[in-house]
Amino acid sequence: MSEVIVKVKNLRKLYGDKVAVKGISFEVKKGEIFGILGPNGAGKTTTLEMIESLREIDGGTILVDGIDVAKYPNKVKYIIGVQPQTPAFQDKQKLTEIIEMFAAAYGEKVDPKGFLEEVQLGDYANSYVEQLSGGQKQRLSIAAALVHSPKVFFLDEPTTGLDPQARRNLWELVQYVRSKGVTVIMTTHYMEEAQLLCDRVAIMDNGKIIELDTPSNLIKQLLKRGFTKKQVVEDATLEDVFIDLTGKGLRE
Repeated sequence: MSEVIVKVKNLRKLYGDKVAVKGISFEVKKGEIFGILGPNGAGKTTTLEMIESLREIDGGTILVDGIDVAKYPNKVKYIIGVQPQTPAFQDKQKLTEIIEMFAAAYGEKVDPKGFLEEVQLGDYANSYVEQLSGGQKQRLSIAAALVHSPKVFFLDEPTTGLDPQARRNLWELVQYVRSKGVTVIMTTHYMEEAQLLCDRVAIMDNGKIIELDTPSNLIKQLLKRGFTKKQVVEDATLEDVFIDLTGKGLRE
């Protein structure tokens, strides 16, 4: 049985009279990519922020690698990496300076150029943030979040607003992060993204987890319930056409 690295039990979050997260429980296995899916307002980001120790827990418990998040939030912050929805850096900072700054915050010394090369930003090491595209900023934020070799990495809707090349590149980067032994927990509104990347997904709605399983099992369960739709067999999609015509290379 795979080792559990994140354990959430009866987690609750209240905003005044509104219960945003309603006693949810789930476990994340070491080394997997775990997705949290749901419509806007379902409680996805709030759940992530409580696990990340960024938002107060109003009920229940969270253990990250055996550490109680509510009791030892600073210890948890040292073993996780967080890539936010909207990366924010100083425009006039060079990329190498940003990597060095984040490493110093954790008491680490790293090769900034090496970290940037891992996310295909090596050629931009001495560039300023204001010169980067949206996809490049996302990759920079991932590099910055990995400088201290976290055990768990969080991504909140990482590909929103990216073009097809940048989105597919980020998929490959997420898989690369997992290949280094890092557990990944992510939210996304793109079902294709979740189906491709995630080992398991939790589907949230109205503050509750209404289903949790592998994408393939969830699809099988839907079909067993009698679901049918018009069958259109296509060997390619419009996105495949777009990538074929314009290339897989990133447009920076």
